[in-house]
Amino acid sequence: MEPKVFSDVTVVAFSWAMVGPLTLKFLADYGATVIRVETRHRPCVTRISAPFKDGRAGLDRSGYFNHFSANMLSVSLNMAHPRGLELARELVGRADIVMENFTPGVMDRWGLGYEALQAIKPDIIMARQNGFGIDGPYRNLAAFGMVLAAIVGIPNFIGWPDRDPLPVGVSAYTDGIGPRFMAAALIAALELRDRTGRGQLLDLAQFETAIGFFLPAVLDRAANGREPQRSGNASGRAAPHNVYAGLGADRWCAVAALDDDQWRRLCEVIAAPERAVDPRFATLAQRKAHESEIDALIGSWVARLDPAEAMSRLQAAGVPAGVLQNAADLLADPQLAARGLFWPIEHPEMGRFTHLGSSISLSATPAQPRLPSPCLGEHNETVLTQLLGKSDEEFVELLTSGVLE
Repeated sequence: MEPKVFSDVTVVAFSWAMVGPLTLKFLADYGATVIRVETRHRPCVTRISAPFKDGRAGLDRSGYFNHFSANMLSVSLNMAHPRGLELARELVGRADIVMENFTPGVMDRWGLGYEALQAIKPDIIMARQNGFGIDGPYRNLAAFGMVLAAIVGIPNFIGWPDRDPLPVGVSAYTDGIGPRFMAAALIAALELRDRTGRGQLLDLAQFETAIGFFLPAVLDRAANGREPQRSGNASGRAAPHNVYAGLGADRWCAVAALDDDQWRRLCEVIAAPERAVDPRFATLAQRKAHESEIDALIGSWVARLDPAEAMSRLQAAGVPAGVLQNAADLLADPQLAARGLFWPIEHPEMGRFTHLGSSISLSATPAQPRLPSPCLGEHNETVLTQLLGKSDEEFVELLTSGVLE
């Protein structure tokens, strides 16, 4: 079998929530040995978050945790126990990368800050993903989903001009952004280490990576002194630009026309060619001035169709359109199935469970499901006896002394 991209890389991860595990996926899915250090005393927030398989709660039954955690190992260490800290340091000695996304200060209190890790393994790469970074006045602020999204300013861009800002529906929004940046940084750090023998500290602030997704608004303020206005579904660069209800319960189709040619084609599809030559809709500016009339026109056409049929007709004519898919649609989507995004894997606690695969395709070394998401502490014996070389007697002693909890 072709060796995987990261098959010679070992990661020890003190990570919880989503930002750490989503970064780990980039490595684990391409062969890295990723060891998550966890504890029953304070389990990962995603392990105790719904939805649970069959509606039955359990540390190993959360769809939230398991969806994102294939190909990883779990070791349960009581970090309040001196032997737990000792084993953590031994794991560092076998690692290429140590990753953490706790509030700044936690790792240092355990004696696992960057300088301490360097003393254990001089070429170690430490990746820290905190809400605001490891320095600056915000460094100790809580970085939970909606709070961080608010400080980034995301709600100010969501909603309608005459209404209040709307919170982000998926609270861990920024957790899905940072991992893309950190994965690239880790690859660069590994390449430098392989050339020079030097490790380094990577400090990623989710606050900063998320702002990159709203730069036009920030730049407009800096250059022109303007604050962006909430615009609902509308866009200053397109008319129409909205979602329209079709046949079926809560079924919708998004439709946009970005230029005069797309508007003409749209009018032909909806059997209203006279609107294409109507002077009220001749330019984008004029269409924006009569947008409510356009929305009513398109809405009445979409309402008579299945949204997928509306999308198909419009796309065939070169008009941007798309069904608003729900979760069931995504799980059954033929495009995602053809690219193997979802991995059904047998899980020891939940049976056959759909894990998230990789959205990046490498032709020579594709990502593959090797392991289901781990039960908490599932790999204690494997890691301690095979990686750290503990004897069976030592392992039993650790197991019975409150260290592996």
